[in-house]
Amino acid sequence: MISRRDYLKLCLATGVTLSLKSAPSWAAGQAGAPNADRTLELITRDIPASGERLPAVGLGSSATFAEVARSADIAAVREVLQALVEHGGRVFDTAPSYGASEAVAGRIAAELGITDNLFWATKLNVAGWGGGRADPAAARAQLDTSFQRLGKPVLDLIQVHNLGDVPVQLGLLKELRAEKRVRYIGVTTTFPRQYAELEQILAREPIDFIGIDYAIDNRTMEERILPLAQDRGVGVLVYAPFGRTRLWERVRGQALPAWAAEFDAHSWAQFFLKFVLAHPAVTVATPATSKARHMIDNLGGALGALPDADLRRRMIGLVEGL
Repeated sequence: MISRRDYLKLCLATGVTLSLKSAPSWAAGQAGAPNADRTLELITRDIPASGERLPAVGLGSSATFAEVARSADIAAVREVLQALVEHGGRVFDTAPSYGASEAVAGRIAAELGITDNLFWATKLNVAGWGGGRADPAAARAQLDTSFQRLGKPVLDLIQVHNLGDVPVQLGLLKELRAEKRVRYIGVTTTFPRQYAELEQILAREPIDFIGIDYAIDNRTMEERILPLAQDRGVGVLVYAPFGRTRLWERVRGQALPAWAAEFDAHSWAQFFLKFVLAHPAVTVATPATSKARHMIDNLGGALGALPDADLRRRMIGLVEGL
């Protein structure tokens, strides 16, 4: 198998693209590989509430993306957003708390003329990180700011961030949905102490999405949350599919196994993303990056085959043994 860097060089050398203006497919592009003679189709998933289909890999804007958005030189933000759209992606996940990410992305998307190409997912979080009461006036002001920053009269998805004062903040989002100012609403958390509350909300609230942490080395969500989301017809955005930096540390210096080609994975990023996407409850994975070449590589995780149950067990065993 080739490395992430060499794989990207190969893609550029062979002119491989995922242009929305043409059929969203990628050649496997690896001489002698089992899939080298076929085209890999872009994986899309239904939003359960509507049947609308989304590309299964998007872009998150925390971590390095947020750092770059705060810097004086935001050229990298422009490049990664352009790469997302040009190579078949749509979903951009952000939040007011991600530094300048929301404002900078909105401005650059307008400059590039891609505002309407993106599925904008942002958050409401005036109550803080899962604690305290939300001032309704402050929450409405934050929502108004998000609409202004992202430059759309109707946003695609707004979620209550980290279950902050759900009765108040989700109530406001229900109003926006009824007014048709937002198409989908939901809640998020990446805190294990909130999983029980998330389960309760899933069981009783008419939400369209949840945002959760899920990765090959972080599979707690498989026990109750993902099956419940599937049963309730709720879409799932996956955050931290690389375990933030955990998985990269784990595979540092390790070669990708040759058998990863069986499910069209040609880099560790694609290996990790395909594990996540193989769960049928997952709608979109949104890894954050500030590098266009990594964005293109990540989108490769939404191409071709996904691992079956036996391969998923093999993948887990490999990672746990490193």
